[in-house]
Amino acid sequence: MAHAPPLKIAAQHPAVARVAPFAAFVALLGLASLFASTGAVDADDLRWLHLARGGAAALLLAFFWRRYVELLAPARCTASEWLLAIAAGLVVFVVWIQLDRGWATLGGGGPGFDPTGPDGRIDPLIAGLRLASLALVVPVMEELFWRSFLLRWLDAPAFASADPRRTSLRAFVLVAVLFALEHDLWLAGLISGIVYNALYVRTGRLWVPIAAHAVTNGALGIWILSTRSWHLW
Repeated sequence: MAHAPPLKIAAQHPAVARVAPFAAFVALLGLASLFASTGAVDADDLRWLHLARGGAAALLLAFFWRRYVELLAPARCTASEWLLAIAAGLVVFVVWIQLDRGWATLGGGGPGFDPTGPDGRIDPLIAGLRLASLALVVPVMEELFWRSFLLRWLDAPAFASADPRRTSLRAFVLVAVLFALEHDLWLAGLISGIVYNALYVRTGRLWVPIAAHAVTNGALGIWILSTRSWHLW
């Protein structure tokens, strides 16, 4: 009897589909940071490289979509859960802009993503792609990695069948802290990590933290465009 190659078997592991989009996103972020530090590419090319992060993650999400069993029944969420997600997302948005302080920033922050052209006007295509990436792609990608995978995996290696409502305090705290360290605004990131964790643990439905995360990022993106606070992008 023929056996499947080890690499093919490994690719079928539930973790792969949840880690790959996030890993691609982070890898391209690292590449963009390397190019920025060395001056290997100009600012305009760097913007497109940042946009490519969202595109790469979106392609991988589409490729693995049928394997995200936790996302295939969004209608099971109740109206109160959707409202909870919206309210939580708006609260995190307010927290985020209020904690835009030097003492709450890792490494002093950076210039962020500037979608303006040489004339100082916002480029609608670049701004629209950036907003779509952060409001639609990133919430799905990050919640699949941080909540669906890591939060459950820390308690159970066979995480795909683990009930998030039984998450241990150790896993809850560790994921919130790691989520905070992923963001320049570490305190805002910590609070948002706690909120998104709590939504998943309370409801057991990944769409709830995804919706909250999307509301946060969407509101933040609109606020950034309105105030030109590019350092937050």
